[in-house]
Amino acid sequence: MAISVVMPALEMAQETGKLISWLKKEGESVAKGEPLLEVETDKAVMEVESPAEGVLAGVKVQAGAEVPVGRTIAWIVKPGEAPPAEEAHIESGRKSASVQAPFVHPPKSGAPAPVTIREIKISPKARRLASEQGVDLTSVRGSGPGGEILAADILAAAESKSNAPAASQAEGSPIARLMAERTTQSWTTVPHFFVIRELEASALNEARHEFAAEVEKSHAVKLTHSDLLVGLIARVLAKHPKMNASWNGHSVSVNAEVNISLAMAVNEGVVAPVIPHADKASLAAIATQRRDLAERARANKLRPADLASGTFTISNLGMFEVDAFTAIITPPQAAILAVGRIADRVIAVNGQPAVRPMITLTLSSDHRVVDGARAAEFMREVADAIANPSKWLGGTD
Repeated sequence: MAISVVMPALEMAQETGKLISWLKKEGESVAKGEPLLEVETDKAVMEVESPAEGVLAGVKVQAGAEVPVGRTIAWIVKPGEAPPAEEAHIESGRKSASVQAPFVHPPKSGAPAPVTIREIKISPKARRLASEQGVDLTSVRGSGPGGEILAADILAAAESKSNAPAASQAEGSPIARLMAERTTQSWTTVPHFFVIRELEASALNEARHEFAAEVEKSHAVKLTHSDLLVGLIARVLAKHPKMNASWNGHSVSVNAEVNISLAMAVNEGVVAPVIPHADKASLAAIATQRRDLAERARANKLRPADLASGTFTISNLGMFEVDAFTAIITPPQAAILAVGRIADRVIAVNGQPAVRPMITLTLSSDHRVVDGARAAEFMREVADAIANPSKWLGGTD
């Protein structure tokens, strides 16, 4: 029996998804759970797994197409089985593929423009070129008979795309648009308040040196300050459940797990993949997960599960030599911790000036979930954890 492959809903309020590429060719065998296609949402480019074992057949949508959630885009069939008949549509006299795309008629008398559907006609050669070049078919105007898209049209569109200014491409990316929308919504609807602590980081530096050799030897991964902070903050959060809570629109929900979202810069903006159960994970496990997530984030290979279920965010700009900053909360999380660089400063030690490595932490909190006293208590224990990392972290295996 044929199993339909549909455009999935990879995030809340998603209405459409853009097909970036098929990872299998039509007619190839695929195993259940094997990566089948890449889809771009407002958050990231994600791999989608095959819903069944069989042969990919009846592919209806090619790379670059924007497809409504829930629409069938292909079938997984048994060897030798034919896919179900495609939805009826009119084809031109020449052999060509067709996909459906939105077309907006010009408005009349100032009335809102109704949205209808038009047929896109494209030759097989042009379709292959579009897939190879990553050209969005809905943006190409065909020069062939009846508006059919030819290979020359695809090549012209690909050249135009490659010559577009890089800044314009980044500004129009889904990740950049989502960042703009979500940060605006959070800043204008969430009652932020901030708690700042300047802490000596000598013990944190020593802990990194102490644990780094063991972690690198046993797991072949470099231990970073971010790894240490994820482990420490997660363990403090386990003792302060209100800081690990969420605002659900009318009340507070305390999360049963401590899942740390770690902000990471990518070419088109920032993503925050999640390290789950970070309060129970060893430094080695945290470092290994962080490296894997970072590599896949840079390659646009994050999966939906990588970005789901975060309960608290850490944003570290220390590697960019930023001393301190305030971060905007990611709803429905209750807080985000902004981490500046570790730098030598002159401080008073026993009434005398001394040079010590210092770090500035800024906690942004949602006042609907926590109050100032609770946030201050949390930061006091964070300070203790940074001053005594070995006590809080224990082993690294």
